[in-house]
Amino acid sequence: MYISPTTQTPALATGTPAGTLIARQAIVNTMGKVIGHELFNRSRSHCAHTAASDMMLALTALSHVGLEELMGDTLIFVNCTHESLGEGHLALLDPAKVILEVPPLGHTAAEEVRTRLPTLTMLHERGFRLAFSHTVLESAYAPWLPLADYIKLDLSVLPADQVTVLTKFALRETSAKLIAEKIETAAQLELLTSLGVGLFQGYWLSRPQLVQAKLLLPEQASIDQLSHLLRASASHHDLAQWVMQDAVLTFNLLRLLVTSGVCPVQGPTSIEHAITLLGRHRIACWIGLLQTFHMASESTPTTARTALLHGRFMQLITQAQHLPQAVSDQAFLVGVISQLGQLLDISSASVISLLQLPSVVTSAVLDNTGYLGALMCLARSSEQGHSDELLNAASALGLSAQQLTEARQQALEWARLS
Repeated sequence: MYISPTTQTPALATGTPAGTLIARQAIVNTMGKVIGHELFNRSRSHCAHTAASDMMLALTALSHVGLEELMGDTLIFVNCTHESLGEGHLALLDPAKVILEVPPLGHTAAEEVRTRLPTLTMLHERGFRLAFSHTVLESAYAPWLPLADYIKLDLSVLPADQVTVLTKFALRETSAKLIAEKIETAAQLELLTSLGVGLFQGYWLSRPQLVQAKLLLPEQASIDQLSHLLRASASHHDLAQWVMQDAVLTFNLLRLLVTSGVCPVQGPTSIEHAITLLGRHRIACWIGLLQTFHMASESTPTTARTALLHGRFMQLITQAQHLPQAVSDQAFLVGVISQLGQLLDISSASVISLLQLPSVVTSAVLDNTGYLGALMCLARSSEQGHSDELLNAASALGLSAQQLTEARQQALEWARLS
């Protein structure tokens, strides 16, 4: 017995502004729980489904910074072309969360099936789960069938008797989970449920939701310089120093760490640690995507420079107090992250939800707790020019007026040069 969802995904109202649009349709189980979403590129500049549109979709999903996550807790089903399955941008996606939808070849040439097999096998070995249409059940596609984690039954083209035959065959001959898609009637839903299908997608259940993707992109000069440093085999330390001079670049790098699935549970300890975790190949792929689609900002927002100023000021204070490098690194993260809410026009809690950060950083940003929380309050007082609050905060941290002045001046000079 299928239990209908308690809520339906609303369609986008008319009059939505132009921009990068992502359509997202829910996939639900027999209990009506959403287990994943299929993403479609609906940007006006990418109407055709090509390898380029696949890469653009991936970049948008990775860079989206809105209140509503595109790559949240549920699975993401991404339509691919065979050309895009061999592209480097897949290194930026988390295999634990992303399901690659592999299209049929349009014919049943056994030779082409064998030609594509190594790429599909490699993706499967890397941890990606693969979804195929019901055509994978045809004899010509037999080499692909063992790789099928999901098989989608398209009810818009399959008559009821053929659906019954294919479903029974798939359940008997494969270990794939079956998804009945394009369900438009209660009768279709009841039929597939009775046959043992466990996942469903279609207008009867949930219409696609259009998300106006919000992107916060680094300056072109920052991207180009980071690309140059990578080509010059700069050390992770030097790469980190450059990233830390751009608050937007810092945010995007931390966001990439999360969406790539390589972020440890406790979060990165520093920007250099984040770069080490990502690896040069992923960073190069990401930069390549940004450059390919000319996705960059022309100028740095004032709030981004304020974020840098706070991060550097807090870092300099820790250095003046001869604290360990780990504390200095965390201080920079707190200073920058605490200002990103204004830059993204979302709350600090929403910013934190987009990233995976050490608990000490999260607590400082959200609750002003601990040494880093007190340091963040000091940075804000310094920025706002509240002299009484500034002196009280400095005194509580054991800082002299001279240390405070020097840190402020050095931070201003550093931010201007960044």
